[in-house]
Amino acid sequence: MKITDFQTFVVGTPWRNLTYLVLQTDEGITGVGEARVVGKTHTVCEYVRDVRRYILGQDLGDIEALYRRFTLEDFGSAGEVVMTGLALVEMACWDILGKKAGMPVYQFIGGKVRDKVPAYANGWYKVERTPEAYIQAAKRVVAKGYLGLKFDPFGAGDLELTRKEFHRSIELIEAVHTVTGKDVQIFCEMHGRFAPHQAVEVARAIEKFAPGWIEEPCRPEDVPALKYVAAHTSLPIATGERLYRASQFRDLFEARCVHVIQPDINQCGGLYEVKKIASTAETYSVMVAPHNVGGIVSTTAAIHLMATLRNGKVLEHFNDFADEEVKKCGSPYPEVIDGHFSLPTGPGWGLELNMDFIREHGPRRVDGVIADPGLNLFNNPDWAKRGK
Repeated sequence: MKITDFQTFVVGTPWRNLTYLVLQTDEGITGVGEARVVGKTHTVCEYVRDVRRYILGQDLGDIEALYRRFTLEDFGSAGEVVMTGLALVEMACWDILGKKAGMPVYQFIGGKVRDKVPAYANGWYKVERTPEAYIQAAKRVVAKGYLGLKFDPFGAGDLELTRKEFHRSIELIEAVHTVTGKDVQIFCEMHGRFAPHQAVEVARAIEKFAPGWIEEPCRPEDVPALKYVAAHTSLPIATGERLYRASQFRDLFEARCVHVIQPDINQCGGLYEVKKIASTAETYSVMVAPHNVGGIVSTTAAIHLMATLRNGKVLEHFNDFADEEVKKCGSPYPEVIDGHFSLPTGPGWGLELNMDFIREHGPRRVDGVIADPGLNLFNNPDWAKRGK
C-alpha cells in the first residue's frame, strides 16, 4: 500500500495548537496523526510539506525506512521539528495498518499486558496561586476520580526562587496534599527550572508529602545536574518530555539518575521509536509515563502504547480541565473513568476525526503565519492560567 497524499489541519486554543495530519493511500484507506509542538506549529506544517519526497509514493508499512529517511538522508542531526514531523506521518501509518488488518494498533506492537491504563490529571490549576484556590481546584480533580494530579507551583522561577516564592510554592504543595492525602498521588512538575542546589532544597522540603516524582528538576539535557539531585533526595525523578532521540535517553540510563521517563509520542519520532525507548528503559528498571499534552489522537495513541508496556506507570491527561472543547475533534474520545482509560477496540487507533469541528476552530494567524500562544512560563507568573 503506497502513500499518495496528505493534508495538515491545525486547531487553535488559548495556549496550544493541535496539528492533525491525514494520510491518504492508493487503496483509499486514510490514517491520522497528531502533534502538539510549542512555538513551531507553522514550521512543522511547512517541514512535512518540504519533505514530501520522503512520504509520497512510499510503502507505509516500512516504518523503519520512514525513520531512516527523516533522520539520516538530509545528513543534519534531527531535532524537535524533524522528529515531530516524523511522528505525524508515522502515527498515521500505524492507523492505516490497523484499519487494513481490522485490528487495534496495540496488537501490532506486542499485544496488551493490561486491560486499562491508569491516568493522572494536568492543566487543572488555572487559578490564583493561593492555598485555598489550589485546594478547591484539587478537590475537583479528586472528585473526577483521577489516581494522581500534577502541577507546577513555582510561578516564573528560574534557577533560584526568592525566599518568599520558595515558601509560597511549598505552601501550595502542602495545600494540595491536604486534599489528596494517601489515596491520590501528587506529581511535582519543575519544568527544568532549577539549579541543582535549589532543586534539592525543594525536594527535601516536600519529601514528607511523598510525591510520586519530581519532574525535570534541572535543565533536561544536564545529566550531571540530574545525577546530583538524585544523589541528594529520596524522591523519584522523572524527565524526558524534551528529549527527542533515543540517544538522548541513553545517557540518562547509564547515569542511573532517573526513575521514570516521559517520552512524548508526537515529538519523539512516533509510536515505534517510543516503544523502543521504553523497552530499553525496562532493562534499567526504569518506568514509563508518557508525556501527553495532546488531543484525541495523541491520547489514544499513548493508550495503545501503554497497553503494551510491562514498565508502564501512568498516563497524563489535560482535556478534562484545560480546553475541554478539543474533545470534539473526533470520536470516540477516550474518557477517564474511575481513574483509568479503557483500551480502544476499533481498528487502527479506533477513532474518527470530526473534520467540520477542526476546520471551524483553526489557529490565529499573524501575517499569514500560524501563531503559537505558548505559556511563557519563565517570565509570566500566571502562565498556569493557560490563556484563561
